[in-house]
Amino acid sequence: MNLSPEHLIQTYGYIAVVAAPLLESTGVPFPGETTLIVAAVYSAETGRLSLPLVIGLAAVGAIMGDNFGYGLGRWLGRGILERWGRLVGLDHRRLLLIDRFFRRRGALAVFVARFLSVLRTFGAILAGAGEMPYRTYLIFNALGGMAWATAYGLLGFELGRAYRHLSGTIGLAAEVLAVVVALGAMVAVFRFRKRIEHWALGDLD
Repeated sequence: MNLSPEHLIQTYGYIAVVAAPLLESTGVPFPGETTLIVAAVYSAETGRLSLPLVIGLAAVGAIMGDNFGYGLGRWLGRGILERWGRLVGLDHRRLLLIDRFFRRRGALAVFVARFLSVLRTFGAILAGAGEMPYRTYLIFNALGGMAWATAYGLLGFELGRAYRHLSGTIGLAAEVLAVVVALGAMVAVFRFRKRIEHWALGDLD
């Protein structure tokens, strides 16, 4: 089965937009963020997907998945995660890092976790296992899910629109420029994310 984001978006459309972040947020290592960006680029290039719907559905999937993950954490408890978490990539070191994140930043950690890869996948489970008050979790999780979907949806759409416009008017040189612009934007996002990680966790060494 082809699980690449490009294939999922072209084949399943809006269903993939909801399902990918939902699975990722429940604790399944799945490219939810990449699928969102690809869907936004596809929207700009083809017009076959509505950007507001892409953003809205991605937010819904992320929020639903996080709530499932929270419930799973409350039900399983910390002991089971310590013992079996490594089977899904949640080893002891990652557990300690996520604990440190929630301890250092409190409820704000739930909002920020949506923008960090490991925390986006496992943060909800750890919040549930740590018995974080559900009302607090629900509010900050919803805000984080909406902000995440909006930020990355707009980024992907603008990249796709720039590529379509330039490649249609200038040719090969424009395509090269579009690739450079896209890579520059992704590097900027990566650097921004690294700064957030350092703010959240401190010096990992």
